[in-house]
Amino acid sequence: MKIGVLALQGAVTEHIASIGKTGAEGTPIKRVEELAEVDGLIIPGGESTTIGKLMRKYGFIEAIREFAGKGKPVFGTCAGLIVLAKEIAGGEPAHLELMNITVARNAFGRQRESFECDLDVKGIEEPIRAVFIRAPLIEKVGPGVEVLSVYNGEIVTAREGNLLVSSFHPELTDDYRLHQYFADMVQTTRTAEQ
Repeated sequence: MKIGVLALQGAVTEHIASIGKTGAEGTPIKRVEELAEVDGLIIPGGESTTIGKLMRKYGFIEAIREFAGKGKPVFGTCAGLIVLAKEIAGGEPAHLELMNITVARNAFGRQRESFECDLDVKGIEEPIRAVFIRAPLIEKVGPGVEVLSVYNGEIVTAREGNLLVSSFHPELTDDYRLHQYFADMVQTTRTAEQ
């Protein structure tokens, strides 16, 4: 099983290492045609506006929409969450417009307000360690979106079918259980296709 990590910006090698711990193979995705070689895709953190511009420049917008449209799982972390959202608060243009959520950028403040906490996530037994860095949050969820975790009353992890998002950076800790959750989504999709 191969899981791609969009390698335009962000903690690509850390995500690939976390994927490796699940038993799947992680691989960087730098060109649109490489999407055909993977069963799932992670869109990592970074700066959402920059990622959006690079995705447009290299033809990833339509390619990832098509990838997700085939039922292939996509996981967006931090800026990746913003990139997947149908709507960005404040009227900023959305990017992929795939997931039925409205997000607020930098909702937890600037870099110096970054923090770590233990977070309960639905479907994962013990709390996971979550690293929030200039993190966005999910302001609203639409029909079909399942809230998986909340921090201080704010939605920070959610799933809609084959789409998974987190406000935090699961790749920056040794706890790979959210990657395992995603790998299980990918495995379920692969099994259904066979």
